[in-house]
Amino acid sequence: MMTLYDFWAWWPAAEPALGRAEMADARELAAIHGASFHRGWDAHEFETMLVDRAVLSHVIRRRPAAPVGGFVLSRLAADEAEILTVAVLPRLRGRGFAARLLDTHVKDLMRAGIATLFLEVEAENAPALKLYQRQGFTVIGRRKGYYKTASGTSDAVMMRKALPPI
Repeated sequence: MMTLYDFWAWWPAAEPALGRAEMADARELAAIHGASFHRGWDAHEFETMLVDRAVLSHVIRRRPAAPVGGFVLSRLAADEAEILTVAVLPRLRGRGFAARLLDTHVKDLMRAGIATLFLEVEAENAPALKLYQRQGFTVIGRRKGYYKTASGTSDAVMMRKALPPI
């Protein structure tokens, strides 16, 4: 049987499909999140977020209706939003999929009237920090020992991006 990871081993030249996450994606999101973070969220946690009207989600797929290769979720409040999580299958990292997800996600946030976008990222996650800086986020603070890791704790870097009105 083909696994989620096997399906994404080969990537065609065609552009990936980007769209909103659906309830049926919760198990795949949990699997990708679990492969990406020390403490992954389970399918029930994703189901809870996906039905929350204050949460905006996007996924990237090889083609429509194909397995999920990565995702981003944000929580909206008034004219602000916070990126809750971004994750891409380990085999697909470094190919620009997270940047494509963020581009699509940020455009939808702007259409929703979001003026300021926040996030937190583990201080040791150099690829994510580089991605967010390229996407226009700036560092606004640090939370010491915020994340629990296999070897203890890690700081959280807090970042912000101003979104222009459309």
